[in-house]
Amino acid sequence: MKNSYKILIAFIGVLLVSCNADDVENRPVVDAGTAPVLLTPLTGFSIVLSKETAKDIATTVTWNKATYTGQQTVVNYTIQIAKAGTNFANPSTVSNTTANSKELTVEELNSAVLNGGFTPYQSNDVDVRIKSVVGATGLPQYSNAFTIKVTPYAAWANWGLIGSATPNGWNDPDTDLNYDLATKKYSYVGPLTVGEIKFRLDDGWAVNYGDDGNDKKLDAGGANIPITSAGNYTVIVDIANKEYTIQKN
Repeated sequence: MKNSYKILIAFIGVLLVSCNADDVENRPVVDAGTAPVLLTPLTGFSIVLSKETAKDIATTVTWNKATYTGQQTVVNYTIQIAKAGTNFANPSTVSNTTANSKELTVEELNSAVLNGGFTPYQSNDVDVRIKSVVGATGLPQYSNAFTIKVTPYAAWANWGLIGSATPNGWNDPDTDLNYDLATKKYSYVGPLTVGEIKFRLDDGWAVNYGDDGNDKKLDAGGANIPITSAGNYTVIVDIANKEYTIQKN
């Protein structure tokens, strides 16, 4: 009886191995065929983006579809951008689609360009290409690239430093704070003298922050923040959580 069980188990094992081998052999093979071809926007396209036209169409990205050999399945396309001349070493995603065209609003293009590390209110050279992939994680193919010029607008509030310790003193314009899209914080790296500072919005006093308790917590309309030693500083401001740090470099 034991031998019968052993024979049965061995037979089942052989059958399972055979089925697995058949599954591998019968699995559809998909290979790269023809890469997508980017058609528009062409090199030389230039646009200045603005908040007032955020919902308007900035441009329509079009391309010829990619082909793959073997059993066909869904092809996913990604519009990618990168700083011109970097060979897409660090590309950013603009949009995903299964179609071969995509209308981009001013707001969508602006967000993509800012997320790609481009500078607001300056004309930036932006490389554009299409990435195609079969299924979710299949074999990628890349299109040709065109270089366009995009001037984005800042999609965040304009906060700055003012005060006797700042380069411009209590005079306009404020010393601008740089916004980090990843951390959602503002920062300034540069000289401060002995004196005082405050944070304010849009170079005006309607919205400003100080620190009543000198406890690194922002208070609306609060007391001036003292700088007791001149030097090069890193100032980081978290407006959302009403916190800040000041560190001498």
